[in-house]
Amino acid sequence: MSKTSLRTTSRSLPIALLRARETVMGPVREMLADSGINEQKWRVLRVLDESGPLDQSLLAEKSCLQLPSLTRILRAMEEQGLVTRAMDPADRRRSIVSISEAGHTVIQDRADANRKLFDRLEAAYGKERMETLLDMLEDLNNTDFRG
Repeated sequence: MSKTSLRTTSRSLPIALLRARETVMGPVREMLADSGINEQKWRVLRVLDESGPLDQSLLAEKSCLQLPSLTRILRAMEEQGLVTRAMDPADRRRSIVSISEAGHTVIQDRADANRKLFDRLEAAYGKERMETLLDMLEDLNNTDFRG
């Protein structure tokens, strides 16, 4: 029995979010297992495929990565030929990242498997509940409670 007045871990939002993340990401990791990329690289490729070239700071934000981690990941992705980086001609301190043809190929090669994976999740969880969950998570993400 707990000696504190904290919520039980079964009703803790941070722990519940981590459990939900693992429920979703486990199958995604399996889908990526033979691709040569991990989930962080997958997110970077997805964001660049969707958004087009981005500066590193915005790419870090959109792919939910810390900038120092993204910098390390981008080095590896460049070596794999998945992305290219170029200096921003308007601001030589900024680096613009673009997805390469090889990066597009990784996305295309996994698109069907990814779609099927999330179709199964949506079928099991319910389309309406999934949309509600995504809306609620977006609202939570936009809530400022830091004081």
